[in-house]
Amino acid sequence: MTEVYVAAGSNVEPERYLLLAAKEIARVFPGARFSAAYRNAAVGFEGEDFINFVVGFSTELSVEAVIAELQRIEGLCGRLRDAPKWAPRSMDLDILVFGDRVCDLPGLVLPRPDLLKRPYMLGPMAELAPDFVHPTRLSTMAQLWADFDRAAHPMVRVEIGLDSATA
Repeated sequence: MTEVYVAAGSNVEPERYLLLAAKEIARVFPGARFSAAYRNAAVGFEGEDFINFVVGFSTELSVEAVIAELQRIEGLCGRLRDAPKWAPRSMDLDILVFGDRVCDLPGLVLPRPDLLKRPYMLGPMAELAPDFVHPTRLSTMAQLWADFDRAAHPMVRVEIGLDSATA
């Protein structure tokens, strides 16, 4: 089994779509665990605030099969595959780490480089898996988060009902 961590984010009806995505992830990947959800400003464009969380699960699926499932779930949430990169999103699901796999292929870089740059990825992952060792930095998520400049990237914890996703 491979331990996978995925960032989820939305700034279009975020509470609705994030809860829908969380329920579908929990259905497809039994035992999925969710961090708290956090509100933060859009990055890369002007737009409504995003709400983000991280989900972790174990799977025997290949990385390609997991990506296909995540894209299917994004579609359930109204995400269009040809939407501009820096634009509002009903759902964005990005693999942060796929076990200890390291790769740099077109369309797939693991671990995801943004994990170490974006508080809405690193903070929730550190909350969910503090002892997980980053495959290339060889530090725990807790240590990476402790060293992160949080003051420059404010986030606010919000309640969106993620507990009901696994109920």
